[in-house]
Amino acid sequence: MAVLVGKQAPDFTAAAVLPDGDIVEDFNLRNYLNGSYGLVFFYPLDFTFVCPSEILAYSNRVPKFEAMNVKVIAVSVDSQFTHAAWRNTAPNDGGLGPVKFPMVADMTKQIARDYDVLIEKDGVALRGTFLIDREGVVRHQLVNDLPLGRNADEALRMVDALQFHEEHGEVCPAGWQKGQEGMKADAAGVAKYLGAHAEAL
Repeated sequence: MAVLVGKQAPDFTAAAVLPDGDIVEDFNLRNYLNGSYGLVFFYPLDFTFVCPSEILAYSNRVPKFEAMNVKVIAVSVDSQFTHAAWRNTAPNDGGLGPVKFPMVADMTKQIARDYDVLIEKDGVALRGTFLIDREGVVRHQLVNDLPLGRNADEALRMVDALQFHEEHGEVCPAGWQKGQEGMKADAAGVAKYLGAHAEAL
């Protein structure tokens, strides 16, 4: 498994279904982000089981991501037409409804290979999530096995942590939440923080 943290996020151009339902053949990651933060998440297949719960969890939080200048992008090995059919199926019929972010069609599986989340023997991607900063650099990655659904609120927390660090220069200790104290990245800062919080960690 490649570690992409600290490296430029692999760029890609592929077909996608946009939030308004339109299908485009040349969706490009770098152009779409255009200086925004990005959250790219991979899922195995359309019309499956854990996947719709994750996709709807991310979609329901799009207003929160947008308020933080984060654009969310979903990727799977399905075609753009299967994506569209899933979006056009109501949740109570096993579909998604109109999710609020692009769904990219990785038909060649090259995007999943570039992010090193492809299970070659199954031909599907693991549940990989990649937080990309405004310079196009991956700052956080998380990869789950297929049975293990992700927590969309944890993705929001990581954006909060990254933006706190960028603004204040401090680091975010274990379990840090927005509004809590950070830590100066030196011996005195560690001692001060642990002196106040060690027993609560």
